[in-house]
Amino acid sequence: MLSHLADLIAQRQFIRFWVARLAGTIANQMLMVAVAWHMYDITSSPWDLGLVGLFQFVPALVMTLPAGHVADRVHRGRIFAGCMMTQALMALLLLVATHEHATTRELILGISIVLGVCRAFQMPAQQALTPQLVPRELLPRAIALSSSGMEAAIIGGPALGGVLYVTGANTVYATCMVLLLAACTLALFVRYAHQRATSAANWGTFFAGLGFVWRHKLILGATSLDLFAVLLGGATALLPIYARDILHIGPVGLGLLRAAPAVGALCMSLVLVHWPLERHVGPKLMGAVAVFGLAMVVFGLSEHFVLSLLALAVTGAADNVSVVTRSTLVQLETPDEMRGRVSAVNSIFIGASNQLGEFESGATAALMGPVGSVVFGGTGTLLVAALWFRLFPTLARRDHMVEPGPQPARVA
Repeated sequence: MLSHLADLIAQRQFIRFWVARLAGTIANQMLMVAVAWHMYDITSSPWDLGLVGLFQFVPALVMTLPAGHVADRVHRGRIFAGCMMTQALMALLLLVATHEHATTRELILGISIVLGVCRAFQMPAQQALTPQLVPRELLPRAIALSSSGMEAAIIGGPALGGVLYVTGANTVYATCMVLLLAACTLALFVRYAHQRATSAANWGTFFAGLGFVWRHKLILGATSLDLFAVLLGGATALLPIYARDILHIGPVGLGLLRAAPAVGALCMSLVLVHWPLERHVGPKLMGAVAVFGLAMVVFGLSEHFVLSLLALAVTGAADNVSVVTRSTLVQLETPDEMRGRVSAVNSIFIGASNQLGEFESGATAALMGPVGSVVFGGTGTLLVAALWFRLFPTLARRDHMVEPGPQPARVA
């Protein structure tokens, strides 16, 4: 076990990229906390909080398939670096606007569009790059370790963002800019054996990722399960409302609420680094989604800060099982020349569950209040877990993470 971890740490290019993703994720999480709190300060509107998520999701959805095609033809480390640089420029723009007291609802929504486009290109590139930096036998642990690092960043980012926001939003934006520039620099030095595409680009190659996922029902079931579970059960967009109006804990408390799911996810991902899922993968995935929904119902009904933190931590641990399982299955069963396009499809599912989920939370909260919205979503997640158990029997019966059989075939 320890030898496997030592072998993983010895992969220099993977570690360099891991650190770049870590810095970028910390900055991204800080930015989201500051933007959400800033928007709620300006408008005090749950609907506008939901629009921040929608304005990131729509451009990400539109651009994801082209981004996946690019990720299979352009150096993936440079794509990631370009995304970090663009986000750094957005942080600089927010810094200047805040300093000049010119931050508006429209500016935040406009920047959300740019961040959505960045995410469309970043996600396929970073997902497809990891398998090229480590041997195949280390990939499950590499994905779990990547998840550990990202969850640690998600813990530190919101907490740090909440603390720094007390001194002013401009402090948060300046810190984000520095971290994003550091991530960009590190990513530019990532080296791997990049193979230039030799086949001509056409509509068939453009939509090949969608066809691959549709034909592989196990991957379709795992990704769609995560999509609907988090789409219904997520409550990230409503955390500013819970922090200010229900739990009365202010921006520092908001940072802790944002970090709580990552605490649970970090603990689970560390477990999965040492003891990756090997047996009963499908049933454990379904059970984790059900636990996620139940914990979200508890959070929605809670009026006590500690109980709310614990419930959110449980949702993070359960969601991490889904994230690591889905990511490992996708990367192991996809040929390298297709990974960018298949990762792009996976990114659509992730983006829909996160950004569109924020809009869903804001819209339902406007109709039935924040508590009703969260409870409704958690209950819906429980129903989804039960329904997917029947719709995708291959996934429900999946035993080993890597089933015996031939390796993924090469695709033109």
